[in-house]
Amino acid sequence: MRTRDFLGKVEHDRIVQAIREAESKTSGEIRVFIQRGKLNADPLVTSQKKFHQLRMHTTRERNAVLIFVAPRAHKFAVVGDKAIHEKCGDEFWQRIVDGMRVHFQNEKFSHAMVEAINEIGKLLAAHFPKTVANANELPDQIIEQ
Repeated sequence: MRTRDFLGKVEHDRIVQAIREAESKTSGEIRVFIQRGKLNADPLVTSQKKFHQLRMHTTRERNAVLIFVAPRAHKFAVVGDKAIHEKCGDEFWQRIVDGMRVHFQNEKFSHAMVEAINEIGKLLAAHFPKTVANANELPDQIIEQ
C-alpha cells in the first residue's frame, strides 16, 4: 500500500488521544513512527535503530515503547526499552504484533494502533504507575518520515 493511502486512512487524532490516555496512567512513553517510502531491511532491526535515533532509550525509567509501521512494505514492529521488556518478555510483544496484523489485514489501521497502544498502556501502568514526579518525556504526536 502506498504510504499516502495508508496515512489517509489513519485517524491521527484518535491515535494521539490513545497515547495520551495510556500515558496518563504510567510513567512510560509510547510513540508511533510511520516509515515513508520503501523498507528493505528487517522491520525489527529498523525499528530498534529508530528507537535509538528518537532517543527513546533516554527515558528516566527505560520504559518507552515504539510502534513502527512501514505501510509500503507491509511491515511493522513493536519495540520496548530494557525495563519494560524485562517485565513482559517476547511473548507480550508477539501478542501485540499478532493482534495488529489481524487488523492491518482488514485495513483497520487506526484500530490496530489504538488497540496496541491500549494494551501497552495497561502493561506500562501495571509495572510503572504514574506518580506526581512523572513528566511527559517524549512528544505524543505520530512521527512520519
